[in-house]
Amino acid sequence: MRAVVYSEQGSIDVLSLVEREPGEPGPGEVRVRIVRSGVNPSDWKNREGVMGPMSFPEVVPNSDGAGYVDALGEGVDGLAVGDRVWATIASAGRPTGTAQEYTVLPAYRVFPLADGLSFDLGTLGVPAVTAHSALTRSDGGPSRLAPGSLTGRTVLVQGGAGAVGNAAIQLAVWAGAQVVATVSSDTKAALATAAGAHHTVDYTRGDIVDPVRAFAPDGVDIVVEVAPAANFAADLKLVKPRGTIASYSNDGGDDLGVGVTALLWANARVEWVVIPALDPAHLRAAAEDITAAATAGAFRAGEEAGLPLHHFPLDRTAEAHAAAESGTVGKILVDVSDI
Repeated sequence: MRAVVYSEQGSIDVLSLVEREPGEPGPGEVRVRIVRSGVNPSDWKNREGVMGPMSFPEVVPNSDGAGYVDALGEGVDGLAVGDRVWATIASAGRPTGTAQEYTVLPAYRVFPLADGLSFDLGTLGVPAVTAHSALTRSDGGPSRLAPGSLTGRTVLVQGGAGAVGNAAIQLAVWAGAQVVATVSSDTKAALATAAGAHHTVDYTRGDIVDPVRAFAPDGVDIVVEVAPAANFAADLKLVKPRGTIASYSNDGGDDLGVGVTALLWANARVEWVVIPALDPAHLRAAAEDITAAATAGAFRAGEEAGLPLHHFPLDRTAEAHAAAESGTVGKILVDVSDI
């Protein structure tokens, strides 16, 4: 099989296309024939060494993917050879991701993909599960998302044109929330609006507090945060008492720049969302809710849903990583094999 690998960390030049034998699934594992692979920021950051040294002598990158079940290990229930599936956090703690024709991963990271849903949509696992986790960390719940589960709540999505921001908007709106999203241009405002945001605020035009308060005079219940170092002071002014700030990234640096007094007076919950740390039960619950939203047509991919898709063939995975690293708006996909 064809696989993209790297044996040292660095620029896209460390990636190479090689031939490898497909792995055999062990107990509790599934082998998936990958049709589409998705690139996330963590993929290129791991390749560059931003997130720490390599744990394996050779790594196949990319943590999201969709395709068909090809083989099952002992003890796997609920899946059958030939099933359409999507997989996420494929490379977490493992040397083999989805930038290859066949990948082996734990069955709890593999989920059914209904016939009516595209393989493109199946590559959105990391953004969608991250968004789901951020929206279900609040004091008093909900712990699951469904129509009506966020009715009466207001959600602020910082960075509404990113992949996680897009998923958070779509899922929050499906669950009944009012959503305001921050963006950095009119083009990105259009994307956030296409995702379903009720209001957008351009943070490049000044402080966001007053414009967000104009939409949500009483503040917001949940903040889905991509850049806490840049936004935390504003988040504390906007979040309601007993509300939640759920941060999933550290865009903009590591220093929050706020004192203990500001944190105390906010009386809010601060959550850090890292989905490889989710236990299998929480991951399964998120996957079920995301699938329900997708089946209902409430979670979509493509420019019409506010998330442009950019396709690269497997032998151009390095270009796909470069596109992701350069901040290309939308989701970067690698077309691994024919459907």
